[in-house]
Amino acid sequence: MKSQYRTLFIFLVLLLSVGLACNGVVAPAATATQPPLTEEPAPTEQAADSPTQQATDAPTEETADAPDFFTEEFDNGAENWSQEISLNAQDGDTNQANINLEDGRLVFDFGKWLIGYVFYDPYDYTDVRLDIRVENRGTNVNNILLVCRASEEGHYLVNIANSGLYGIYAYNGETGSYTRIADGGSTKIKAGKEFNEYGLVCKEKRLVLYINGNEARSYTDNQFVFRKGQIGVGVASEDQLPVKVELDWIKISQP
Repeated sequence: MKSQYRTLFIFLVLLLSVGLACNGVVAPAATATQPPLTEEPAPTEQAADSPTQQATDAPTEETADAPDFFTEEFDNGAENWSQEISLNAQDGDTNQANINLEDGRLVFDFGKWLIGYVFYDPYDYTDVRLDIRVENRGTNVNNILLVCRASEEGHYLVNIANSGLYGIYAYNGETGSYTRIADGGSTKIKAGKEFNEYGLVCKEKRLVLYINGNEARSYTDNQFVFRKGQIGVGVASEDQLPVKVELDWIKISQP
């Protein structure tokens, strides 16, 4: 992401850490940029669904061959994905945040009070659907993050706690603040060391959250109306360890 966008997260500690922690939800704080993900040995060929739909923006010259709508299974590395690490509270230590590829999975292995994202760099999307499959291998206290339309203007963020709560937020790039626009809880979230599938649709002004194939919440945003930007996936830790989440795949599709 552009350097200006990386500064968007710095306001969580000042504005949200207390209020959101009390409700079991976490939003991103100040970021520390990490390099693109790599894995040894080097991949031989990228495996991805053949995109047949038109992307919202043309790729750059460096990513001209990158797919727009596809399923990323990380079997051949993740050269088009970059990561960002941030503090979830002042007690966090970014040196204890690791995002790595292991056996075809994207693994988030975190210490306390940390947030980590991966963003798909080649495209900005307008209408898009983002789906993921994750396995929790640590404590029940962690949060899965889904992002769409991330740009200097702002972004939408969905925070799904492994305990069963979720929140939908809008980040206003002009004011540098998060607004919680919807929240709730779901019995469809499998707590503990389980697999879960989460989906987020961003179509025109409508946001829809899916949990394990079930529509959990729909919200129409008439206030912020972010137009386009990158998609991202993240994990946030709190005060309990270990936090280890393994991401099996990411699917980017048309809604």
